[in-house]
Amino acid sequence: MEIIEILGFIGALLIGFVLGLVGGGGSILTVPILVYALTLNPVLATAYSLFVVGTTSLVGAIKNMTKGLVDFKTAIIFAIPAFIAVYLTRAYLIPAIPDELFTVNGFMLTKNLAIMLFFAFVMLLASFSMIRNKRKESDEDSVVTYNYPIIVVEGLVVGTITGIVGAGGGFLIIPSLVLLAKLPMKKAVATSLFIISINSLIGFLGDVKNLEIDWFFLLPFTALSIIGIFLGIYLNKFIDGKKLKKAFGWFVLVMGIYIIIKELVM
Repeated sequence: MEIIEILGFIGALLIGFVLGLVGGGGSILTVPILVYALTLNPVLATAYSLFVVGTTSLVGAIKNMTKGLVDFKTAIIFAIPAFIAVYLTRAYLIPAIPDELFTVNGFMLTKNLAIMLFFAFVMLLASFSMIRNKRKESDEDSVVTYNYPIIVVEGLVVGTITGIVGAGGGFLIIPSLVLLAKLPMKKAVATSLFIISINSLIGFLGDVKNLEIDWFFLLPFTALSIIGIFLGIYLNKFIDGKKLKKAFGWFVLVMGIYIIIKELVM
């Protein structure tokens, strides 16, 4: 096994570690690790990412359920349109995209390039969300309200983005739950993890019929990520999550810029 592959599997541990430590963001690392360290095709990498993110998030969500932090009504309202969108995106939209989209002055935009550039754009949005981190904590006893039409639309948008880039979309889901459903931050993070797990795993099911899945690679990689989330949850007790999240946001920003430069210039 080459050094770059070893780093890739260490990256699997890091994915879960960050997810457990800061309550989100770890999934944004999955596709770059799979594409650049383990040299997977971007379409396959986004599929594997959905499985890794979904399974790892499910472990975190179950832990949150035992603490009574998951708001199931909100999760269902948000998740139904989201998982319909993510399944349709993976099962029909991604396979329907042609390998070569268009050519302008000798520059060819391929399907793989378009996916990586869109992923980089999502990384930049996620980084800004983590760096700013100005969400106000709602009162734990505040009444949860539901703006159904907007929540459904948000679910469709998040589901589609999740399907395209293979990332959980917590940076979109958490603000939506805080602003649209008036959930307290702790419940929003916990409920987001539950939505991400359902969303990602159903999206992965859309890939099973279209792609050949290497389970001998995927299961150990996912197991390392699950170990990472337990380490992250444990260390979360001793580390200032807000400062860490901002620092990780800067890292994601640099990674997003790197992907754009690598795909367009290098």
